[in-house]
Amino acid sequence: MARRTRTTAWSRSVNKVLKTMTQTAVRVGTKALKESLRVAPLPAKPAAAKKPRASSTEWTAGIAIGAAGPRRYRLYKPPGVRKTESLPLLVMLHGCGQDAEALAASSRMNTIAKRERFFVLYPEQDRLSNVQGCWNWYDTRNGRAQAEAHSISAAIEQICLTQRVDRKRIALAGISAGAGMAVLLATQHPDRFRAIAMHSGIATGVAHCSTSAIKAMFGKAATPSPLPPIPPDVQLPALLVIHGTADRVVAPANGREAAERWAERVAAKPGKPRTVQRGTRYAATITDYRKDGRPVATHCEIIQLAHAWSGGAASQPFSDAKGPDASRMIWGFVGKEFCRETE
Repeated sequence: MARRTRTTAWSRSVNKVLKTMTQTAVRVGTKALKESLRVAPLPAKPAAAKKPRASSTEWTAGIAIGAAGPRRYRLYKPPGVRKTESLPLLVMLHGCGQDAEALAASSRMNTIAKRERFFVLYPEQDRLSNVQGCWNWYDTRNGRAQAEAHSISAAIEQICLTQRVDRKRIALAGISAGAGMAVLLATQHPDRFRAIAMHSGIATGVAHCSTSAIKAMFGKAATPSPLPPIPPDVQLPALLVIHGTADRVVAPANGREAAERWAERVAAKPGKPRTVQRGTRYAATITDYRKDGRPVATHCEIIQLAHAWSGGAASQPFSDAKGPDASRMIWGFVGKEFCRETE
């Protein structure tokens, strides 16, 4: 990040955040942390992350080539897929400092996929494109974000061609930088996805370079650019937004803005917010936006949750085991949309 004059209010804000985040760098490395602030929300990847437990036939690796070049991916395939089956596909996009295995271990989405029988694809950012492994979701001005979205699309298409995927039941989910990339991809191809889930992310259209992305992280986004119109024969995918009120990396206001902007595209109206809490889990305030009775967006604001996967594995970085379980919430939301499409 370029140095700026300390006398400006903006510099004081940046320095304050850098000071706070640098305390965390005792664990992850000061140099890596500052670099991650330059390019995206999450800090650097820890040295080791527990790998998901799965057989070699269930947990496989591959490479897909798109406009941004080759990208590795991991695929979870539930055991015993029959030739007569056609299963849903959930695409999971990791945050900065993570890779496919780290997100799988943190979210434990593969465990749900095994029980509910769906594929999980984990595209992986190349470290040559971003030193911290962040998806460059914001870099739309020079086309890098669009190129990376195309490479993710290439991985999805490859899985659709090689596995027994139901093309009518494909959904996207991501955390932090992965959430930004997920909503960008869905904005470009609303006809391809039935649902999207953003966890601790920023809406598309509010940033176009690294500087505007950092401002958005602080909740100081500029006037967002308009989103493209929805073709008359396309139904806008439903959006689930999960964000913590104690998130000091990506300001909570970004979650509300993401849901509101998505709903505005089809003039969906917000319902009355409701608060839900189970046991000792964090409470959540949920607001649904509906159009003609159909849910278009749902904003789930989790009280006291920081910048971490809600209900994630306790042994993993970027996880808060207290819950509620974001993975269950995502699959519940996505599953309802899949059923709605097949009714």
